[in-house]
Amino acid sequence: MAILTPLSQQFTTGFVPLYPAASFTDSRARMEYHHTSEMNGVVADYHSMCNESERNGLCREEKHSEDAADSNNLCHIEKAYSTILSELGEDVDREGLLRTPLRAAKAMQFLTKGYKETTQDILNDAIFDEDHEEMVIVKDIELFSLCEHHLVPFYGKAHIAYLPNKKVVGLSKLLYFYLFQERLTKQIASAISEALEPAGVAVVIEAAHMCMVMRGVQKMNASTVTSVMLGRFYDDPKARKEFLTLTLKK
Repeated sequence: MAILTPLSQQFTTGFVPLYPAASFTDSRARMEYHHTSEMNGVVADYHSMCNESERNGLCREEKHSEDAADSNNLCHIEKAYSTILSELGEDVDREGLLRTPLRAAKAMQFLTKGYKETTQDILNDAIFDEDHEEMVIVKDIELFSLCEHHLVPFYGKAHIAYLPNKKVVGLSKLLYFYLFQERLTKQIASAISEALEPAGVAVVIEAAHMCMVMRGVQKMNASTVTSVMLGRFYDDPKARKEFLTLTLKK
C-alpha cells in the first residue's frame, strides 16, 4: 500500500456546473511510492516539442489568442463587479474602491483558471505500466473552493485512493485533480477511472462551507462529507473499510 500525506497543498476551483477549475500550489509531500514524469523524460520532451512549435509560430499564435480572450473577459468581469458594487449602494469612484472591480475580476479568473485545463493537461502522459497492485492513497489534501450556489468559499480536505490495474500515475499528479464539493467528488473519481482504468477508485471530501457559517443556518462547526466508491471499493466491503480506516482516522 502506498500512502501520500501532503504537507501544505492548496486547490482552488471553479463554481459553475462545468468541468471544475483548479490549481495546485505546493508539491512538497512525503511519498512511500511514486513515479514522476520527469523520470521518463516526458516533461522534457513536452517542453522541447512546444519550443519547436514556437519556432514555427504555432504556440506563440495560440498563446496570443488566449491572452486576448483573457483580457477581453477580464474587462467584462471588471464591469460586472463595478455594477454589483454600484447596485449595492457603493461609490465605485471613492478611493478605497477605485481598483476593487479589477482586483476582484483578476481574483475570479485565478480561482477559475482550471476551466481551461483537461485531465490530459494535468497528467501530461505521466501514466506508467506497473505491476503494483496494492492500494495507493493520497490523503489530507487541503482544498479551497467556491460554492456554486452562493459563490462563497468552502475549505476542507480530500482523500483519494485507487487500486492499480497495470497502470499507475505519478502521485504528484493526483494532487492536481479538481475539486468542488457536490460535483467534484464524483468528477475526481471519474477522471481517475477514465485515465487509469483501475480496479477501484475511492474519494472522500470533508469541507466546511462558509455559506452555512456566514448565512442561512449559521452553524459555526458544521461540515459536509461526500464520498464516491467505484469498482472494488464499491463491491468489496473490506477494501472500502481499509480505505476509510486509513483516511478518516484522527
